[in-house]
Amino acid sequence: MTPTRLNALTDGVVAIVLTIMVLELKIPAEPTIHAVLAVLPLLAAYLLAFVNVAIYWNNHHHMVQSARRVTGGVLWANHALLFWLTLFPLMIRWIDDAGITPLPVASFGLVLIGASVSYLILERTLIRAEGEESRVKSAVGGGSKEWISFALYVVAVPAAFVSPFISIAIYVGVSVVWLVPDRRFERRLHD
Repeated sequence: MTPTRLNALTDGVVAIVLTIMVLELKIPAEPTIHAVLAVLPLLAAYLLAFVNVAIYWNNHHHMVQSARRVTGGVLWANHALLFWLTLFPLMIRWIDDAGITPLPVASFGLVLIGASVSYLILERTLIRAEGEESRVKSAVGGGSKEWISFALYVVAVPAAFVSPFISIAIYVGVSVVWLVPDRRFERRLHD
């Protein structure tokens, strides 16, 4: 399989995930401000999940575009990432049903941890597939941004049981750091 086909597969799965997520949204029960306010927590969860899926897609696209070789290990690492991304619609549904409460918010963090670990594994698997001359390796370096994000997610999960809003603030903060697509890959593609 070529890197282009891997990106195409991921594009399809991400499109389905985003479609399912938007279908989880509810229209306000009536045309009043009170009814609109009642759906805002769900809309906020959707926005955070959408941004995270988009961040993973953007950075995945750049990373895989940098790759020259796709192995069976790369395929499985990519499937692991896709698995975690497909759980975002479930998290939105749970937060809608239970509200902004500790267990669903912590579980959202567990999905972020799973996606983070899977992305790191995909990076390392792509590097291993190409060896020392890997463009992915030269682009990511030590991956400190990835590891810091992972550590913050790990902190946010138990913090949800102190206050779900602390965890949400951490999730939003990490997302803000990643909003701009990873320039390390863009620079490497032009070298």
